Amino acid sequence: MNTVKVRKMVFLSMMIALGVVISPILRVEGMCPMAHFINITCAVFLGPAYAFICALCIGILRMILMGIPPLALTGAIFGAFLSGMFYRLSKGNLLMAFAGEVFGTGIIGAIISYPVMTLLWGYTNLTWFFYVPSFIAGTLIGGSIAFIFLKQLQKNGMLVKIQSSLGSKVFSGADVVLNDSIGIGVMGFIGYLATLVIVKNFVAEPGAFASSLKYIVLIAFFAAAVIYYFVKRPKTAAK
Repeated sequence: MNTVKVRKMVFLSMMIALGVVISPILRVEGMCPMAHFINITCAVFLGPAYAFICALCIGILRMILMGIPPLALTGAIFGAFLSGMFYRLSKGNLLMAFAGEVFGTGIIGAIISYPVMTLLWGYTNLTWFFYVPSFIAGTLIGGSIAFIFLKQLQKNGMLVKIQSSLGSKVFSGADVVLNDSIGIGVMGFIGYLATLVIVKNFVAEPGAFASSLKYIVLIAFFAAAVIYYFVKRPKTAAK
């Protein structure tokens, strides 16, 4: 086995161990923010296949050692894989890695959790969308931490160095202004969804402002994306 392969296996093992240790932080049933931090970080460092394996191993260990229900799997494996896929398809956009985790866990994983928890765990009075609010909340918290962490590594050049040392796909010049602007726009949809969930579940009688808040958030992100592009784009030298 070559050095890069060994290094990748050691790093994967470290991520699995770290994921098991920090998973209880901020955890309630249906929401495990730090698992999503591990998912996105592993997806960016190692790619979708390794991120899936990492999430699968962490989920199994949490079920065995901590008595966590199958949510440990349904709330992790889909987001981990899609985070890596979105990151690669967008050629290195960290915001798209974040979006992949939100979509994979907050929507797909949450919906699949319904039949799993009903048939295997014997839960009753659940609906197909029962876990969507808590799963989305968890991905937004953990995903935000992962994005900030990875963005700092990207700025100081460490992200590329780590990816190169692990033999992973490197997108050294991918984080261009247009790429970031598109990512900010995508975050608008996530903000829209998060606002919708929060208002629906925590505001008893939403008024006109609360009902329209999701649209305000969406428009604000779109406006921020446009402003960011025109402010940060490379200036053409005057002739």
